[in-house]
Amino acid sequence: MRLKILLLFLTASFVCQAQYSFSGFTNPDEWQKTVYLSIVEDYRKMSGVYSEQIIAKTTADKTGFFEFKGNMLDSKNRIYRIHVDKCTETQQDLNHFNGHCSDSEELLFIAKNTDTIKLPFSFGNQVFCKIESSNPKANAFLKIDSLKNDMRFAYGEVRSEANRKLNNKKWFKALQAYGEALNEPIAELSIYAFLSDRSSDLHSYYVEDLQSSTYYDNLKTRLENNYPNAPYTVQYKNELAADRYMLASSGDSQNSNWTIYLYFILTLSFLLNGFLLYRHWKQKQSKTKDLKAKLSKQEQVVLEHILQNKTNKDIAEALFLSVSTVKSHTNNIYKKLNVQSRDDAKSLFIK
Repeated sequence: MRLKILLLFLTASFVCQAQYSFSGFTNPDEWQKTVYLSIVEDYRKMSGVYSEQIIAKTTADKTGFFEFKGNMLDSKNRIYRIHVDKCTETQQDLNHFNGHCSDSEELLFIAKNTDTIKLPFSFGNQVFCKIESSNPKANAFLKIDSLKNDMRFAYGEVRSEANRKLNNKKWFKALQAYGEALNEPIAELSIYAFLSDRSSDLHSYYVEDLQSSTYYDNLKTRLENNYPNAPYTVQYKNELAADRYMLASSGDSQNSNWTIYLYFILTLSFLLNGFLLYRHWKQKQSKTKDLKAKLSKQEQVVLEHILQNKTNKDIAEALFLSVSTVKSHTNNIYKKLNVQSRDDAKSLFIK
């Protein structure tokens, strides 16, 4: 009997531990109360706000405190973003779709399903400037941003073409070395994306470096060893192969038509991927709309509060209803959506 109790206790302890908690504070006088949690699976979309990346949202209380918690995240490290903005609901729908949200504040971090992360206020009540986490890799992006700030300062000391060229060469290697020293290849990808960006002054150094350096194959090996099935690894391998192909083709004038053809294929692939993402988003919106259409208007309002992780008591106070009425609405929602619990209901709308 004691053995059974011990096994039950250990099982319950494991289940309780296998949950994440991301909490922090926003400044309620400066930002909207809605806080968004996104998963970033495309390292070219680390900065910005994209609707297809958002996996959860919550509402900060009057002190600015918010929390995301549950057990739906990946058991391996992934890149996540928390952001707040000043957009209205209408502006959010548009800006979160096209990735543009200029009046916002965001934080990138690395986490997994068992992590606890806290984002306290920093000096002057600034938000998202400090990370306290059980995951030693969580603050890798803050470290990279700090190094980039040092780089910007170096460029600004003397504003000349000669100074810019010298700094380009120096910081290209410095950023590469720093990324490798982090010992976290998915964080290192943010540096790779920065150095290989075709719109950057550093791109010419990337093209030159790609011809002789073993760094890129080493990064590929690190990704394959640590994240063999992650989308980051697949994306990096495809981009690296495409860049090397174009580099080889550019050296042979007879293959110029193939280069144009490849650019066409890459552009077509980009447009097709965009169309597929858009269609997926529309299908998700349609499915969500169909599910909500099964509910009465009052039930739809209660559902929105459930999706924001509010308790029956919180919902009752917000809607000026009794707790028993809220429970009745909640049971009706379960029946109409054919689910058994709040988590089941949320899984239909938050992916």
